[in-house]
Amino acid sequence: MITSSRRRFLTVALAGAALPLFGIPPRPARAEAVRAFAPQPSEWQGYRIVTHVALPADAGPAQVWLPAPSLDTAWQKTLGNEIQGNATEARIVKDAATGAAVLHARFDGKAKPELSLISYVETRNRSIDWSKKTAAHEDPAVLQAALRPSGNKPLDGLVAETAARITQGAQSDVEKVRALYTWIVAHCYRNLDTPGCGPGDAVATLTSAGLGGKCADLNGLFVALARASGVPARDIYGIRVAPSAFGFAQLGAKNEVITGAQHCRAEVWLSDYGWVAMDPADVLKVMRAETDRWIKDPADPVVTQVNDALFGNWEGNWVGYNTAEDLALPGRDGALPFLMYPQGDVGARRLDELDAKAFTYDIIARPLSA
Repeated sequence: MITSSRRRFLTVALAGAALPLFGIPPRPARAEAVRAFAPQPSEWQGYRIVTHVALPADAGPAQVWLPAPSLDTAWQKTLGNEIQGNATEARIVKDAATGAAVLHARFDGKAKPELSLISYVETRNRSIDWSKKTAAHEDPAVLQAALRPSGNKPLDGLVAETAARITQGAQSDVEKVRALYTWIVAHCYRNLDTPGCGPGDAVATLTSAGLGGKCADLNGLFVALARASGVPARDIYGIRVAPSAFGFAQLGAKNEVITGAQHCRAEVWLSDYGWVAMDPADVLKVMRAETDRWIKDPADPVVTQVNDALFGNWEGNWVGYNTAEDLALPGRDGALPFLMYPQGDVGARRLDELDAKAFTYDIIARPLSA
């Protein structure tokens, strides 16, 4: 016996099946494009990055600190910085311990504060050939700094226990790093509700944050676990400056306005290769946000090449500012866990670096060839 509701279903189904006869094709199932992601050695590309701050006219005495690119490596050249505006005093200061460059400006409150930092940088893709070992050299003091704990990265307690568990049985530093990278991708996740790039607290990421966070949390945890395993490692705090050449929306800037495009990457020191690029956080970003579904399997075709490539490689569409941790800013008490966003004080009030509109800053990046 066919009920009335069953008859209605059959009528609708038959009507739908007949639609192609009237020239209306059925809607195809949505297919996700499987894209290549394989950064290869590339030519240098120059960028002009302008960070502009315009505080309210009645702000009163104020201070501003802006991160300035300070890295000169095989994959990035810092060509120079210019300062414009009406600051009472403005100069770029380099931190003696880390080499981090900071533009520090003071305003006396007599005029509407205006400040621009114009940075010129060249970048290129970073790529590794794991089949080719080489005798790598680094200043022992730099390697020691990349093994030390910091405020966000204690290397004892839960961090040490977790690192030991993950790397159990690993026979080399490469095997340790591979185990840690694989564990981060398999067990952590990108939390879309985390403000900015996250606080970067490794213990909180393991506990109260439930293994969720953004790049400062996820790559920061990776770095902490590597250090606790005896492998020198460090975060590099920077910003995306161009779209991905491989079509991944989450792996590049959307356009020339990069105000919210900050991203930290990581690297580890391996004696047979030198400093090696790592970015498990961006793998998790692709898994969480590249498509309209949350991909939870790193072996998914959308993710596989990204997962493989970001273990040792990255695109040159990103500029690193510094590797500093627990950085003391000139003229301000206390220290920052890291410097990746503009900082500002109006009188005794600290501005929210994650609220660019209220802070009133913007960042624009354009290729030097444009």
